[in-house]
Amino acid sequence: MTGHGRFVEDVVWPDTWHVAFLRSPVARGRIVGLDVEAARALDGVRVVLTAAELNPLVRSWWQTAVGPDAPQPPRRLLAAEDVRWVGEPIAMVLATSRYVAEDALELIELDVEEQPPVIADHLDRWKVEGEVGLVHPELGTNVAAQVPSPDRGMPMGNAALDDVLGTAPHVFDETFHQHRYLCVPMEARGILARWDPYRGRMEIVAATQGAHEVRASTARLLGIDETQVHASAEDVGGGFGQKMYMSTEDHCVVAAAYREECAVRWIEDRNENLVAGGHARTEDMRLQVATDETGRILGIKAHHVEDVGAFPTPGVGSNAKLAAAYLPGPYDIGQYFFSGVATYSNTNGKCAYRGPWMMETVAREQMMDIVAVELGIDPLEFRRHNMITSDRLPFTTSSGMVYETVTPRETLDQVAELIDYEGFRAEQAAARADGRLLGIGLAAYIEGSPGFGVLGAEQVSLRIDYDGKVLASTGSGSHGQSVETTVAQVVADSLGVDYEDVRVVQNDTAASPFGSGTGGSRTAAVFGGAARLAGEKLRRKVLRVAAVALEADPEDLELDLGVVRVKGAPAVALPMAQVAAMAYAGHAAFPPDLEPGLEAAHRIKAPTFMFSNAAHAAVVEVDPGTGQVRVLRYAVSEDCGNMINPMVVEGQIAGGVVQGIGGVFYEHFVYDSTGNPLTTTFMDYLLPTAADVPEIVYGHVVTPSTTPGGFKPVGEGGAIVSPPALINAVRDALRPFGARLTAQPLTPAVLLDIIEGNTR
Repeated sequence: MTGHGRFVEDVVWPDTWHVAFLRSPVARGRIVGLDVEAARALDGVRVVLTAAELNPLVRSWWQTAVGPDAPQPPRRLLAAEDVRWVGEPIAMVLATSRYVAEDALELIELDVEEQPPVIADHLDRWKVEGEVGLVHPELGTNVAAQVPSPDRGMPMGNAALDDVLGTAPHVFDETFHQHRYLCVPMEARGILARWDPYRGRMEIVAATQGAHEVRASTARLLGIDETQVHASAEDVGGGFGQKMYMSTEDHCVVAAAYREECAVRWIEDRNENLVAGGHARTEDMRLQVATDETGRILGIKAHHVEDVGAFPTPGVGSNAKLAAAYLPGPYDIGQYFFSGVATYSNTNGKCAYRGPWMMETVAREQMMDIVAVELGIDPLEFRRHNMITSDRLPFTTSSGMVYETVTPRETLDQVAELIDYEGFRAEQAAARADGRLLGIGLAAYIEGSPGFGVLGAEQVSLRIDYDGKVLASTGSGSHGQSVETTVAQVVADSLGVDYEDVRVVQNDTAASPFGSGTGGSRTAAVFGGAARLAGEKLRRKVLRVAAVALEADPEDLELDLGVVRVKGAPAVALPMAQVAAMAYAGHAAFPPDLEPGLEAAHRIKAPTFMFSNAAHAAVVEVDPGTGQVRVLRYAVSEDCGNMINPMVVEGQIAGGVVQGIGGVFYEHFVYDSTGNPLTTTFMDYLLPTAADVPEIVYGHVVTPSTTPGGFKPVGEGGAIVSPPALINAVRDALRPFGARLTAQPLTPAVLLDIIEGNTR
């Protein structure tokens, strides 16, 4: 902690106009009256913009990651004739301060004719279409996406699996529900934009995970060239997916700056972030699992239903394709079929949130425990019985994923030792004799990192300046992952310089190469690999330049901590500053094939998918009198390949585990039956505190990947696998009460009902 952080709110431009949004008070309705004249007349107000003024500026609206041809909801900057969720922007005020802008909102007269909303809850109450109306009438359906897609000739079933389900000795059928919860970054959203009509240039500073996405989206929206947009970010206080893409409000700000030819600033408050900042999870999954008499899994049939809200991002917001690919996880599951449907509703749109496909792990790992108990097999042994082992690699899963360097059995065995799984049952029995409810839970998973499209072609550019210091520029956008640290470490190691001599520039379209930003657990595997290869290229160039000065063969030279030496003659040395001086000013002696300067870049082509794996274990205690859960112990065994910085790795895991604790026990964004949000402050939307988090014990299995550097993904795993580990632990504690616990969150009231015999 240095106190030197600088965030978007700290950026101050002269003559900037502050924004406040008038938002819809109802989930669905027709706008029958909107009078903004009194607000426009308020002293200090520059302009009040409505759909009539702002929406015509839109030329194109799509996200780079999904492409221009991907299905999209009918997006608009401001609601015009109707509103489709509580919090949807209807008008925006530009004023001399946020206070004046908020006062102006109070003067706007809005009349909305309320209509019954399309609201989804559990699986048996989903309103897909035809029952209560359409979220987007112009689409003619509430279905946002389907997997398999019936119009693409995909198989709509698996006859062999149906035979297995019809003949297997044991078939288990369970539906799991994951509630709506949120990213809740420490820093909410924010953006500054100004349009210079004389230079034809848009300047943007945003709280974003990827500045190049901001530049591209702005250019598409306004129909200008990307070269006319400069986007950058200061420090970013968390994102978790919420800041991966430009939001509607972000687009409104750049459009307003373009229209008004001025500087515009919007800094989101916490209430806005909770209500309108992009929601997550909100899904159900039904699993049918067939086993033989020994507990060997013969087949799994999965059906996934997710609520993507009214205006999800990116695209239609569905995570079903990745969930389908990842659901087999670390197991050999035999026959397999996955179907899914994503539906629109009159709620805030779904956004990416740390492992957005994670329902496959949440449902599968709970099902592993349920099936094991039903069969009378210990959950640890049941997993071992069905788990892929290293001697079977490379292994192709039932969904077609190919694992080459994963170690699920090794991490499972290690976490069982770390948590003292074998010794726990005696501890549990003694506790139950004293009236205490202790439980232990396991969960294992394979963390996939996508490397297709723009997500798998990232670049790191290096330059050694005249003073011998190294500048590394990358398209990443750190928001808490320590990208600056890890990229600098990889560059220093591969190039042969001191870590302190490397400066990393990122998230600035004028200074960093095109990149898709930070997300999808790609920093180490993709950016780290690119940094390593760029460093090796530049190292070879440094040695060639030094060879000219030292009149030696490059093969006879070595570079370490920024000094080139002749092997076997350490006294003959050349500091990096002297090498750089020769590269830029002494190049007259260079051979024809040696260019002046010291620069190198590498744009990596990553595999379509990259995989790491881990196993988590939790020990909890449930208070039989209050239903309160205390996490007593937590252990993690992770194989993320070669670790660039173990402290960063463990920090990423710890953050994910804390988010899992929050998601299972505390966090829950609630809508009532009319689509009105009920948990709009931290008084109602609860978060875990330091007192709720146990000491986490870490174990590492190090198996290098086949990518440069041997790095693997690690960023999202903690948030993916901690929820089922915690739920399984609570279910184990409440096993004497017949608890099934197939729906989250596990609040004290829910657990107390089970203990008192009211529910299961």
